[in-house]
Amino acid sequence: MFSARKLSGVCRAIRFHHFRSHSVSRISPNLAFVPACLPPDPVEVEELQRFVSNSKRLFVMTGAGISTESGIPDYRSEGVGLYARTDRRPIQHAEFVRSASARQRYWARNFVGWPQFSSHQPNTAHLVLRDWEKLGKLHWLVTQNVDALHTKAGSQRMTELHGCTHRVFCLACGDQILRSELQERFEALNPTWKAEAFGVAPDGDVFLTDEQVRNFQVPACSKCGGILKPDVTFFGDTVSREKVNFVHQRLAESDSMLVAGSSMQVYSGYRFALAAWEKKLPIAILNIGPTRLDHFASLKLNSRCGELLPLIVVHDPTR
Repeated sequence: MFSARKLSGVCRAIRFHHFRSHSVSRISPNLAFVPACLPPDPVEVEELQRFVSNSKRLFVMTGAGISTESGIPDYRSEGVGLYARTDRRPIQHAEFVRSASARQRYWARNFVGWPQFSSHQPNTAHLVLRDWEKLGKLHWLVTQNVDALHTKAGSQRMTELHGCTHRVFCLACGDQILRSELQERFEALNPTWKAEAFGVAPDGDVFLTDEQVRNFQVPACSKCGGILKPDVTFFGDTVSREKVNFVHQRLAESDSMLVAGSSMQVYSGYRFALAAWEKKLPIAILNIGPTRLDHFASLKLNSRCGELLPLIVVHDPTR
């Protein structure tokens, strides 16, 4: 279900093939939501180069910090993350499932934010990891992000641990549709509804008042009339056992782990770093600010992913 061979048609529909030919040097970063940090230290660059060169089957886990350079805010970064800028918190799974008003509020905000959120494009870091996969260096990529940027970049040996906002499914019958298709249904149901957004959140949510969302109409599943939900793991929900087992299998096949752009505060991702540590795999962390793994990492780098990763040389084994 989660292997590259079995990518669904929905996933294929959101892959932007033209990114495969882009030179990573042509992507300019958007630093609005990136915490301040010093340029990469040459010694640290050399250390990461040695780490990557010594790895034959690299397991990579990415978090929100890899997408901040694409203009998508994260939750926890000092000064610029959602939690630092506002008292807003993401919707909880139980609230979404049990409350029609909560779903109305969520979808109204998501409707307004979707055009901008869905237009974000991969940055240099995404493209570098795609290239490492092509060169046989990256064995498997696990992203905690739901923004589809790794898919847009062309990564295939990948698991979206928390799902993807570009897909929507019915809680009753399981039917799956593209989020872009749902946007068209929202527009048809709300032809005169308009709202001005105040701020943006990491998952495409924007900030609207209760008054603004009051008359927003939410469609039901076109097949069974059930509740439509984005194909993501909301806070308070759990990742499926099948997916967790699959990722553990890919980790067992790997010889080292690189964490890029994540503080690893959420257990659903942290458990794989714990497993890597228990297997005595070397672990490197590339993240601005402290992480939950710092005490047992082999290497910790405090730099932008899009600034440091392109400096690492990975050779084509066929040349």
